[in-house]
Amino acid sequence: MDGVVTDLIAVGLKRGSDELLSSGIINGPFTMNNSTPSAGVYANGNDNKKFKGDRPLCSPSRVLHLRKIPSDVTEAEVISLGLPFGKVTNLLMLKGKSQAFLEMASEEAAVTMVNYYTPVTPHLRSQPVFIQYSNHRELKTDNLPNQARAQAALQAVSTVQSGSLALPGAPTNEGTILPGQSPVLRIIIENLFYPVTLEVLHQIFSKFGTVLKIITFTKNNQFQALLQYADPLNAHYAKMALDGQNIYNACCTLRIDFSKLTSLNVKYNNDKSRDFTRLDLPTGDGQPSLEPPMAAAFGLSVPAGLGPGALGPLAITSSAVTGRMAIPGAGGMPGNSVLLVTNLNPDLITPHGLFILFGVYGDVHRVKIMFNKKENALVQMADANQAQLAMNHLSGQRLYGKVLRATLSKHQAVQLPREGQEDQGLTKDFSNSPLHRFKKPGSKNFQNIFPPSATLHLSNIPPSVTVDDLKNLFTEAGCSVKAFKFFQKDRKMALIQLGSVEEAIQALIELHNHDLGENHHLRVSFSKSTI
Repeated sequence: MDGVVTDLIAVGLKRGSDELLSSGIINGPFTMNNSTPSAGVYANGNDNKKFKGDRPLCSPSRVLHLRKIPSDVTEAEVISLGLPFGKVTNLLMLKGKSQAFLEMASEEAAVTMVNYYTPVTPHLRSQPVFIQYSNHRELKTDNLPNQARAQAALQAVSTVQSGSLALPGAPTNEGTILPGQSPVLRIIIENLFYPVTLEVLHQIFSKFGTVLKIITFTKNNQFQALLQYADPLNAHYAKMALDGQNIYNACCTLRIDFSKLTSLNVKYNNDKSRDFTRLDLPTGDGQPSLEPPMAAAFGLSVPAGLGPGALGPLAITSSAVTGRMAIPGAGGMPGNSVLLVTNLNPDLITPHGLFILFGVYGDVHRVKIMFNKKENALVQMADANQAQLAMNHLSGQRLYGKVLRATLSKHQAVQLPREGQEDQGLTKDFSNSPLHRFKKPGSKNFQNIFPPSATLHLSNIPPSVTVDDLKNLFTEAGCSVKAFKFFQKDRKMALIQLGSVEEAIQALIELHNHDLGENHHLRVSFSKSTI
C-alpha cells in the first residue's frame, strides 16, 4: 500500500502530547492523510484543545515536537532552530496541522535546545513557535511520502556543517571551519569608553547564533569575555563579522579569537557570568541579581523573593547605552520609537512636561497632545530602544492624580501641524533642544538611568545656593521635603527626598532646568539611592 508505514513512532501514543493522531497517523500499520481519526483514537479526549497548556509533561527525548509553525515555512527554516545546538538528524513536517518533529543527534542536544527556548520563545517568519519533548524516541520516516524536501534540506545542512562548503560571503582562505575548532570565543574590548555588560555582549553575538554561556572578567586591566556558542559554525561567523568592529561609535573595539577551551563551566548566573541553559543556578555570594524586568528581557527567571533593589547598577546602563551602538542591527530593538501615552490629566499636562519627563529615558524629538482628546498624547523618542526604556519605567506611574499608561503607537512618527492648521500649541518639535540628556557620546547620563523614585538627584548647583534655598524651591513647587543632603565631596550635587514618587515626578517636570542664578540651571534626575 502506497505510503504505508509499519512501525512509525508507536511509543507512548496514549499520552497524546504530540498530536500525531490528529494528522491521521494511527498506531500500527497506517497511512498519512488529512482525514479525521475516528472517535476513540484521541486517548483521554486529548484533541487540539489540549494545546492550550494542560498537556502532560514528557520526559526528555532527542525528538522534539514543534507547534504553531507558519504554513509557508520551509524545511530549512525549521531545521535552523535546532542547528545551534548540534546536528539535526531527521525532520517530519505536518504543515496541515502547523506542526513538525525535529530529531537531534543526541538527547543532550535536545535538552539544551528546550532549556534555551523555554523562556525565550523562538520565532519563524515573525510567528512564535512552541517546542517541547516528544513522547517518541526516534523518527522513522523512510517510507513516508513528501519527505524528499526534508531529506534534501537535511543533506544540505550536513554538507555545510562538515566544512566541505565555503561559508557565504567568507574569504576563500577562511571560508571553511577547521576540524575541532572551538565554539568558544575569547573577546577583548579595547578603548572601553562606555560600560559593556554581559547583556550587551549577548545582544550583539546572538545575531550570529544561539549563545549558551558567557563569562566576563578583567585581566591585564582589560575587560574580557569568554562566550560559548552551541556550534563552532556560529562562532566562526561571529568572529569573521565582528572582529575589529566598534560596539559604540568610535570606541569599545572588539578583538576576537578562538579560545583553547571547548566548553565553559558557569557556576553562577549574575552580572559577571551566565548559563542561558541553566536558569536554576544561584547568583553567588555578594553578587547583584538581575532586576525582574531586565531578567525577563533576556529570558531569565528571577525568584519571587528577589525584588527591585537586589541589583547593582549594571541592569540600567546596559539598556540605556544600546541606542549608541555602532554595529548595524545590534542596538535597535524591533518596534517603534513613538509611544502612545494615555490617561493623562488634560488640565495640567503640557508638551513641555512630557518632553522633560520622557527625556529622562531618552531624547524626545516630538510631542503631540491630541486635539480632541487631551488625556492622550504621542511621544516620539530618538529610537526604539529609548521608547522601550521610557515605556518600561513610566507606564503605571501616577502623574497629576492619574495613572499614566504608555504603549507603543501604531504611528511611525509624530506629524507637525500644517501651516495655518489650528493646534493650540499641542504639538511641539524638540529635535534640536539643548536639554537632550543623551546627545553627547560618552555622557555619564547613560550610566545614571533609574526608575522613578521619591529621591531626586540634583546637580549643577552654584556655590551660593544653600540647603534652605533648595528646600524652599521644592516646597513652593508643592512638595513635602522629607530629607536633604549635599554630596560631601562635591557640593554641586545633592539628594532630596520627597513625600512620594508622584511628588518627585511632578517636581522633576517643574524644576529640571530651573534657573538658580550665576548661569547655573538645576539638573534633576531620579536617584537609585535614599537618604
